[in-house]
Amino acid sequence: MQAVDFVVSSQERTKLMKELKKLNSAQVRRMFLDFFIQHGHQEMPSASLVPVDDPTLLWINSGVATMKKYFDGQVVPNNPRMTSSQKSIRTNDIENVGKTARHHTMFEMLGNFSVGDYFKDEVIPWAWELLTSDEWFGFDPDRLYITYYPKDLEAKKNWLKVGVKEDHLLADQDNFWDIGQGPSGPDTEIFYDRGQEMNNLPEDDPESYPGGENERYLEIWNIVFSQFNHTPEDTYEPLPHKNIDTGMGLERVVSIFENAPTNFETDLFLPLIKQTETFSADKHYGADKADDIQFKIIADHIRSITFAINDGALPSNMGRGYVIRRLLRRSVVAGKKLGIDEPFLAKLVPTVGEIMKDYYPAVLDNADYIAKVIKSEEDRFSATLNGGLALLNEVIEEAKAAGTNQIDGPTAFKLYDTYGFPVELTEEYAADEGLTVDDKGFAAAMTEQQNRARNARDMDNGMGVQTDLWTAFKEPSTYVGYTDLEVADAKVIGLAVDGNHVETADPSADDIEVIFDRTPFYAEMGGQVADTGVIINNYGRVIGRVVDVQHAPNQQNLHRVQLEQPLKLGARYKLVVDAARHLKIEKNHTATHLLDQALRNVLGGHTQQAGSLVEADYLRFDFNHFGQVTAEDLKKVEMMVNEQIWQEIPVTTVETDIESAKQMGAIALFADKYGDKVRVVKIGDFNTEFCGGDHVKNTNELGLFKIVSEGGVGAGVRRIEAVTSEAAFKFMQERLSLLDQAAAGVKAVQVKDVPRRIDELQAELKDVKKANEALQAKVAAQQAGAVFDHVQTTAKGSLIAAVVKVAGMDQLRQMADEWRQKALSDVLVLGTAAGDKANLLVAVSDELSKTVKAGDLIKAIAPAINGGGGGRPTLAQAGGKNPAGLNTAIEQAADFMNN
Repeated sequence: MQAVDFVVSSQERTKLMKELKKLNSAQVRRMFLDFFIQHGHQEMPSASLVPVDDPTLLWINSGVATMKKYFDGQVVPNNPRMTSSQKSIRTNDIENVGKTARHHTMFEMLGNFSVGDYFKDEVIPWAWELLTSDEWFGFDPDRLYITYYPKDLEAKKNWLKVGVKEDHLLADQDNFWDIGQGPSGPDTEIFYDRGQEMNNLPEDDPESYPGGENERYLEIWNIVFSQFNHTPEDTYEPLPHKNIDTGMGLERVVSIFENAPTNFETDLFLPLIKQTETFSADKHYGADKADDIQFKIIADHIRSITFAINDGALPSNMGRGYVIRRLLRRSVVAGKKLGIDEPFLAKLVPTVGEIMKDYYPAVLDNADYIAKVIKSEEDRFSATLNGGLALLNEVIEEAKAAGTNQIDGPTAFKLYDTYGFPVELTEEYAADEGLTVDDKGFAAAMTEQQNRARNARDMDNGMGVQTDLWTAFKEPSTYVGYTDLEVADAKVIGLAVDGNHVETADPSADDIEVIFDRTPFYAEMGGQVADTGVIINNYGRVIGRVVDVQHAPNQQNLHRVQLEQPLKLGARYKLVVDAARHLKIEKNHTATHLLDQALRNVLGGHTQQAGSLVEADYLRFDFNHFGQVTAEDLKKVEMMVNEQIWQEIPVTTVETDIESAKQMGAIALFADKYGDKVRVVKIGDFNTEFCGGDHVKNTNELGLFKIVSEGGVGAGVRRIEAVTSEAAFKFMQERLSLLDQAAAGVKAVQVKDVPRRIDELQAELKDVKKANEALQAKVAAQQAGAVFDHVQTTAKGSLIAAVVKVAGMDQLRQMADEWRQKALSDVLVLGTAAGDKANLLVAVSDELSKTVKAGDLIKAIAPAINGGGGGRPTLAQAGGKNPAGLNTAIEQAADFMNN
């Protein structure tokens, strides 16, 4: 937007300005949410930073990211009006954090949302009321400026109608929200004028206008009017249902209320900065601009790290884990620049918890666990950082030896990327040794890595193209499968073929979807797979099979069927669930709840479910946990589950409101999916959870629980697979059969004797190995005596080279050790064959290794055995699959030494 003529004098700005309210971050957040609750909105809890059922996102990166399923019509919300304060993470501009006033990796996005309900006529007056009413924010209207899309005259008219002055409204071509396929439309942005005293530019600078690159006019709110479908054909069609999506940065608004120059001088960050000062001997915030950047990096990053770990992510080398590791390492390096040489980040975790406890009490509850994870990673990185120093010293020595006065860019970047060394630190070390750093080469390597990361990063924040096939279908359908697995007269109330509503579906159709007024078929949800079964007509004949059941947007059970005869809208049919399969699923679902609780009891309360799958044949349970799960802990978990089965505990269910359920102690998973009424499953006093799935009536129905496998599947995520009842019995039978076979194999009279017989056989094997090794050493010594007598004189030094008959590389190394002790020649080259494999070893004396490298020699001769290898300057080895080439390799070694 060009606005070179937009200049407002300081005198105009100061006249009759209203005094700002004094609100802290918790009060601002609560006031925003309460305002929209009073206007009929449902408060949605802040979802986990780790996306649930959304593979397009690495992190939840905005408030609307949690609303995608509503906006694209997959799900119809209980209330079309919603409001939230959503924690979010974005790391696109991580290098700018600390250097600017408002860049953050984690932030909170305040938002209000409408799904096909209100639009511009309502949201604009509400926005103005919230911002200017003395009952709410109470901002001076003269300090507020609005930008709008030039063609969106309706928005402009609404702003004028609420009292915005004409000269406070600016058209901007960029005010159009479009992130790809799905809902899109014009938007309007609201700016707060902080006064010229807060500006970083002269008052008459061309960028000194609302929307320009300046610190005076602060963007605080973006209101998006989603009114078009951006189609795969790249056209913009009117949405069947128009939406509102807004985003207000909490950190920015708080900086206004607290009159803070940047977001970092607010109550959200300043306590962390002040605590960091106590770790540094002589650094203080505000004293030095370069130091301030490091304080800000630490305060920003520790919030992100703490919240990410609290939500189940853990440091690793991939995906979310890599983001956490990178943030943590940047923080440690920032600490070193402030003179902090001991682990300190973990000590900041309780402070993060205290700052955010008003809305995020779980962070403080889990502070000990989060600090433990961070401390472990800090300690590990200290060793990595020391390794970087060792590499840097080695690079400096090599540069000196080569006669160059510069460290190349790729090496400087490796120190930065792998070891966390900022290029400034590398330059400082290099300068002490009279060297420089190739800054251009470093920048090129950095750009290349950023391009790779940008290409690899899944930036698809778009939504599916909105469809109203089932969105407008609101006829009620009742699920009766909790008590009945058959329904005698289910009426077809909705029928679609290939995406179109029809009166009749024929067997020839491929994609048939049916909604009945009553159904015993469970729709896949919460990890439990869908029921299957048959559809029977009035003549008792099976006319089709239910192969899958999902939820329609308005939560009716949507059956996908394969037909053998036509099915008609309005007709009635008998529905019969595959009972045997259903009962197996019930057992495994109840076992999942028992396992979930047992893991928390044994491993700690930090353990969270990260996903589950409840099939008929087995169950799979993913959970967040830092570190390995020991065999002893697995035994405890398995025993604890079986004890609940053998105690024959009744399994009861109750339907209630969310607050009552929480008072019962029910564990909520992915709370944003729950409606006003929730179903709670209670297994005695052992476990109480929110759950809409099917369960047994008593734990004794499970019979037996057995863990089949346990292992890691991602950063901080582990997986258990288990079986119950008949499947558990069969699993145990298979294990017993294997044990019987083992007993026969080791000639144990009874199964209980197998461990003793294994110990005896291992002892015998150990004795045989020892005797064999002694024999091999003797053979090697004998061969060495014959080989070492043949010393060749070459242009580069004396050489012993031969093919010997020994067991393998270990014996070649033994011979090399003896050769080195006796200093028999400058170079030793040995080869040996074992079956279809060949080994080569090259040893070079310490003195000659300055000019002849063992690694160079091994690379020259290894191709003769169809192999490759490498090693240190004094010792190298290679393997290959062409023993016939050993003699050639020996000959080539002599050639190498003569050329």
